[in-house]
Amino acid sequence: MADTVLYEVSDGLATITLNRPEAMNALNIAAKVALRDAVQAAAGDDAVRAVLLTAAGERAFCVGQDLKEHIGLLAADRETGSGQTMSTVREHYNPIVRALAGMRKPVVAGVNGVAAGAGFGFALAADYRVVADTAAFNTSFAGVALTADSGISWTLPRVVGPGRAADLLLFPRNIKAQEAYDLGIANRVVPSADLRGEAEKVARALAEGPTMAYGAIKEAVAFGLSHSLEETLEKEDELQTRAGSSEDHAIAVQAFVNKEKPKYLGR
Repeated sequence: MADTVLYEVSDGLATITLNRPEAMNALNIAAKVALRDAVQAAAGDDAVRAVLLTAAGERAFCVGQDLKEHIGLLAADRETGSGQTMSTVREHYNPIVRALAGMRKPVVAGVNGVAAGAGFGFALAADYRVVADTAAFNTSFAGVALTADSGISWTLPRVVGPGRAADLLLFPRNIKAQEAYDLGIANRVVPSADLRGEAEKVARALAEGPTMAYGAIKEAVAFGLSHSLEETLEKEDELQTRAGSSEDHAIAVQAFVNKEKPKYLGR
């Protein structure tokens, strides 16, 4: 992996760290490629049972597209007529969001600072967000005459409701940590100095949990958001039947009977 993104696996937890603090973890091409590759590697690795997505530095989680690089790419597009610059949505952002939201294991975002544009979208694609009390979120797209990407037109209305999502997309502003918590964007707000430790604690607890059940929960919730009650009940039956035959379920039931803490295998 390029050093714009750090990737480490330890005891079932993959930690992916955006590593351009000097640029507020803005996404240049190298960072987007490295992040896409890291997230896809975590999704496909059976040894990984949970993912922590976080960032270096204290100012920013990710401020989205690196506009300094972007302006040069736009100029080159105008000269060649290629229109290649905006293919980054298809080539980078979409695969990153698909992997984060779709992997059958939990993803925790440790939001240490500003999450704007695609950075906001990536945080929303995670299953759980631990947020520093100094952090903020901003859709930012309309501020640079762009529409939503990185899945945010799908995720944000489902978190805050369509009316509030329209407000935040049409009139971008900083959503501070407490408001983010009140809106449901942040699951937990902690002091900035404690952010990395608390986010890792949450992610490690999930890495030690029933991975197959967590994957089924993610699938069930995503399915239920776009299907009828009857279809969702059928999906729940399918997923519960699968979870009920897992080794982890047998371990959990035996541990409950023995009044012990279960030690899950993730299968």
